[in-house]
Amino acid sequence: MYAKLIAAAAIGALLSTSAFAQTSTQNASAKGEWQSSKLIHMNVYNAQNEKIGDIKELMLDKSGKVEDVVIGVGGFIGMGEHDVAIKFDRLKWSDSATTTGSGQPASQSKNADRNYPDHAVLNATKDQLKAMPNFQYSK
Repeated sequence: MYAKLIAAAAIGALLSTSAFAQTSTQNASAKGEWQSSKLIHMNVYNAQNEKIGDIKELMLDKSGKVEDVVIGVGGFIGMGEHDVAIKFDRLKWSDSATTTGSGQPASQSKNADRNYPDHAVLNATKDQLKAMPNFQYSK
């Protein structure tokens, strides 16, 4: 009697573990999604491949959709930096490595299947961003 009870419990545990593993595998897939933590501190370039800033923060609406991207412009080691908010849809995202002024790659894409882009591109100059009003987090 106890042997049948133990066998039934073992089979039940085995089946539930198998179902849990399938559910976890399905939920772990992030195709078409990006890790927001990888976007923070990402470099932002203009169309001339000049670095114009880096992403400081992602601002979400109440539904969780990214509305604005806060970009830090100028400054040195975080001092004198000017933060501006840009609508998320104004940024273009690139999966290819950027190049330095000498034409050498600044970074290499090591994994084509990664879940974040290499950098952002914004059609603006550093001076245009510096002329924008400073973003206030306390609004």
